[in-house]
Amino acid sequence: MRTILLGVVLVCLGLSVDALSLNGRRIEAVGGEGNEAAIRGEKLLKRVRRGWMWNQFFLQEEYTGSDYQYIGKLQSDQDRGDGLVKYILSGEGAGTIFVIDENNGDLHATRRLDREEKAFYVLKATVVNKRTGYKLEPETEFTVKLHDINDNEPHFSKEVYTGSVPERSDIGTSVIQVTATDADDSMYGNSAKLVYSISQGHPYFSVDPNTGVIRTALGPGDMDREQREHYQVVIEAKDMAGQRGGLTGSTVVNITLTDVNDNPPRFTQSIYQFRVPESFKSGAPVGRIRATDRDIGKNAEMYFTIVSGDGMDMFDISTNKDTQEGVITVSKPLDYERKQSYTVEIQVQNTQVDPRFMSTGSKDMATVRISVEDVDEPPLFDKASYLMEVKEDAAVGAAVGSVSAVDPDGTRSPVKYSIDRRTDMDRLFNVHPGNGSIFLLRSLDREETAWHNISVIATEFSKSNNPRQSSHVPVYIRLLDINDNAPTFATVYETFVCEKTKAGQRIQTVSAVDADEPSTGHKFFFSLAPEGAYRSNFTVRDNGDNTAGILTRRASYSRLHQSVYLVPVVITDGDYPMQSSTGTLTVRVCTCDRDGNMELCNAEALSSSPGLSTGALIAILLCAIILLMIVVLFTALKRQRKQEPLIISKEDVRDNVVSYNDEGGGEEDTQAFDIGALRHPDAAAVLEESAKQRRDIIPTDTLLYSAHRRPAPSASSLIMPPVNMGSRDNGDVREFINQRVLENDCNPTAPPYDSLATYAYEGAGSVAESLSSLGSASSEAEQDYHYLSDWGPRFRKLADLYGAEDSDFS
Repeated sequence: MRTILLGVVLVCLGLSVDALSLNGRRIEAVGGEGNEAAIRGEKLLKRVRRGWMWNQFFLQEEYTGSDYQYIGKLQSDQDRGDGLVKYILSGEGAGTIFVIDENNGDLHATRRLDREEKAFYVLKATVVNKRTGYKLEPETEFTVKLHDINDNEPHFSKEVYTGSVPERSDIGTSVIQVTATDADDSMYGNSAKLVYSISQGHPYFSVDPNTGVIRTALGPGDMDREQREHYQVVIEAKDMAGQRGGLTGSTVVNITLTDVNDNPPRFTQSIYQFRVPESFKSGAPVGRIRATDRDIGKNAEMYFTIVSGDGMDMFDISTNKDTQEGVITVSKPLDYERKQSYTVEIQVQNTQVDPRFMSTGSKDMATVRISVEDVDEPPLFDKASYLMEVKEDAAVGAAVGSVSAVDPDGTRSPVKYSIDRRTDMDRLFNVHPGNGSIFLLRSLDREETAWHNISVIATEFSKSNNPRQSSHVPVYIRLLDINDNAPTFATVYETFVCEKTKAGQRIQTVSAVDADEPSTGHKFFFSLAPEGAYRSNFTVRDNGDNTAGILTRRASYSRLHQSVYLVPVVITDGDYPMQSSTGTLTVRVCTCDRDGNMELCNAEALSSSPGLSTGALIAILLCAIILLMIVVLFTALKRQRKQEPLIISKEDVRDNVVSYNDEGGGEEDTQAFDIGALRHPDAAAVLEESAKQRRDIIPTDTLLYSAHRRPAPSASSLIMPPVNMGSRDNGDVREFINQRVLENDCNPTAPPYDSLATYAYEGAGSVAESLSSLGSASSEAEQDYHYLSDWGPRFRKLADLYGAEDSDFS
């Protein structure tokens, strides 16, 4: 059976039928007897001759008509127009987007389609017999493609672009590239062909119409950041290759000119003036100078230098990193009396220089004038410290050295010297107030203190003799050694000798020490003392190395005959004047074994060093601890002892006797408890009124009277030697005694009158007042001791010692 598929394609966009007919191809098949087999579904391997093959239709997008859009017509060779053929459509959008007339095969689109959403659809069509439902044709696939129209405008990838370019760039320097896209079909017509143009930003920038690259359009002289830094450029993209009727899209480009170092720093003024006190120390700030730079960031950083002037050595300048200011500081001490003003030339320049913009004007200069102000300065010593030496045997009053200080001010006020007594608590030294010479007040001993560190004060006095300024200087005094100490044994030597020994046997090696320190080192000589040389049992051998050996002089010793020997050794040093001493070596006689080891000595303990042994110290400590524990235990037991009850029975309290452990002052001493108050309750009120009075008899006569009348003594006795009233006036003694007796008589807590009361009288106060140093003021000011001369001959020696301390030099 021959089957012919006719495709009728809608002529659109000016295409002719001849052009559309080229989309199909004709296939002929040989053998026309396969129709019945095809209807029966039998598979025959025979070639089938077909009609025109078609595979695609074209449809215009964005159809705006009210009726269905006609696409084309499907027609089968089996359709003879008798109404028995039915066309069936399937595939993408079949029945919804695309519909077919089942009777005649007309194909329509039911709605407007957008190529940018979907460019083509794949459909399938077949032909069946309406009566039998058998397929008259095999199912055939075809495509419906959408023809593009220019219905989309260009879109940029960003709504706002941000770019930058260095200032003073050459013409044509690239800034940034913008990119736009068009959703239309770039393969069909010019709908997606874009052209870029600049609508805002002339004449500073331009854009490449094909690539969208934005470039500078003006030269270096016109693109200056200091004049204008920010620019806003509007770029348009138009499709249809820029032809009329094309669609347009736009974007904004913000362009910033970045800074280059094209501006040098400049001082805000050409001359600066500052004032600085001469007392300013090194590093103290004098003032700040400022320079401005139109550049920013690193390009605006600057540094200052002093290039010339008479103050180059006296001042320094540095840059404050935060404020970019030049800070002038003092580098050396200033002296108003030597120079009152300085002038320096200061230069400023950038730390980072662009070679393209270097010129002779890239640096700036300014003049700085600094005036030094006068300050009342303390006296100035000619040295920062003094080192003095004096022999330790120097006499009191001997000179040690001298210090010197002057007033650095122009007035040249006089200077007085004194010693800071806080550094010389023992008052070993003194200084002449006028010339600064230091001398001794007491003798010194190097072996006690080798160095003395004192502080001397120099005080400036005005013309009215008022102290104004003072300064201190340390004085280090070294005592020079003299040979004033004799050498002694290095330790207490105690050794033993065996009963059976041999002559010349060394039993001990001794050495010596000396408190002196000779410059050439110690040299000691040992010998046997003359008093021990006669019939001596031992001898001394000097080793020549500041040690000596103790040797035996006979072969045997008897512990029973003599158990202890004392060997006197004379130790002499080799310095001048020569000093010597005698040390005693204790030798005990002991019984030894064959090897010379000690076995038995005399009853005394043999100890290599004086003092108690470790065992003795431990025994004493244990005894002390035991005694302490006994005392604590006894105290605790005594506190826990129960006291007897105050009242034994519940009977009338007045019939009971209460015992107190109070011995009282005597028979009449009922101060602790008056039992009569319990027996006579009615008299309680009377007792309360007289509670403050003594219950014994108060004497009516005073103890002492005038020298013409002496009555009998009262019950209160006063033990004192008889006073000779006629020898001298004892009015102060009588007044003292009478006052003490009256106080004792009126004191309710005093002992009764039959007890002994004694009074001691030391006499009236001395006109010299107290000589104790406990109440002395701790002030370091000078004291006047001339009043000691008025105390009589007994204080004349003190007056000479203390009064002459400073007066000898006044």
